[in-house]
Amino acid sequence: MPDTTHAQQLAHIAKAMRDIDFAMLNTHAEGGAIGGRPMSNNREVDYDGDSYYFTWEDCRMVDDIKRDPKVGLSLQGNTSLFGKPGIFIAVEGTADIVRDKAQFAKHWSKDLERWFEQGIDTEGLVMLHVRATRVAYWDGEDEGDFVVG
Repeated sequence: MPDTTHAQQLAHIAKAMRDIDFAMLNTHAEGGAIGGRPMSNNREVDYDGDSYYFTWEDCRMVDDIKRDPKVGLSLQGNTSLFGKPGIFIAVEGTADIVRDKAQFAKHWSKDLERWFEQGIDTEGLVMLHVRATRVAYWDGEDEGDFVVG
């Protein structure tokens, strides 16, 4: 997207994310390895650089984030917005661990009850809030790379 603003690029990415249900969330694991896990994207399409993912407090991913909050997200869609095969999105950011049920409710999707049967009242539930610092994307012949903020 030549000569576009970051806001236009984020809007482009948000539109593409409507059809992407899962993201890979990568953390810095103990000992320096990279740990990757699939996370439901919750189809939050009003993307402004913030992403929200639900998980269990006592999982290794949360331990990784407590040690080092720098994370990466990778998303892939089957069709680009320009009718070409595929869109790829890479996000660098910082993750916070959220334990506030009021915040859970703002980002909850009924489909999440597949994993968390008691909804936002599920024992041990936390939400990861990933704030993007840099985004890169490849969409057919189009690409962009920019700092968020």
